[in-house]
Amino acid sequence: MKVSRHAKIIELISQYDIETQEELAEYLNNAGFKVTQATVSRDIRDLKLTKISTNGGKQKYVIHKQEERGMSEKYIRVLKDGYVSMDMAQNILVIKTVSGMAMAVAAAVDAMNWNEVVGCIAGDDTIMCAIRTVEDTTAVMEKIRKIVSKEM
Repeated sequence: MKVSRHAKIIELISQYDIETQEELAEYLNNAGFKVTQATVSRDIRDLKLTKISTNGGKQKYVIHKQEERGMSEKYIRVLKDGYVSMDMAQNILVIKTVSGMAMAVAAAVDAMNWNEVVGCIAGDDTIMCAIRTVEDTTAVMEKIRKIVSKEM
C-alpha cells in the first residue's frame, strides 16, 4: 500500500501545484487512499519532497533532485514494483505496468537520465517511451530487465 501511495503522490505532485500537506492528503483521500496528515508528513519525508516557489508567488511540492546522476532507491523500487512487461515497436518502447502505476514508473524511467530515452508518455497502465534508435531501444530494454530482476 505504501509503494502505491508513494507512486500516487509522485503522480499528483507532477500534475498539480500542491502547496500543503493538508491539500496533498485531500487529493490522496479523493483518490481512495485513506490517509492522515501524519501519514502524509512521513511520506513527504520518505520521498524527500521539497517545496519550490512558483511564478505566482506560491509554493509547491517537488521531488528533490539529487546532485548525483543516478538511480535513487525510491525510483528503482517504483520501477520494480510497477513493472509488468515491455515490448518494442522500432524505436518505441511500450512498458506495461500495474494499474495506476504508469505515471510513477514513467517518472522513474525519466529520472534515470538515460541518453537513449527522449521522453515518456504515461496512461493508467501503459507507458510509451520514445527512444533515439532501434538499437538504443534494445539497450534500454536490457537496462530495465537488469533492474527489475535484481533483488533489493
